[in-house]
Amino acid sequence: MDVRIGVTQVPKEIHVELADDVDREKLIAEIETRVAAGDGVLWLTDRKGRRVGIPTAKLAYVEVGSPDETHRVGFGVR
Repeated sequence: MDVRIGVTQVPKEIHVELADDVDREKLIAEIETRVAAGDGVLWLTDRKGRRVGIPTAKLAYVEVGSPDETHRVGFGVR
């Protein structure tokens, strides 16, 4: 599952590829809880075990992809 995160005052977004077994609804609930608290750090662990931390006060947006999203490569792929 892919997660893309926009950070305020940073032109490049953060892309984290999570493991396939991550519960999408739990992840969204955790993000909502962290953002509502207004402080702290949102920690995500990618497929390779690396951890990415983003201060919740700096979040501009979070896009959570579908768990069965396929990666498309090339021109004209639909």
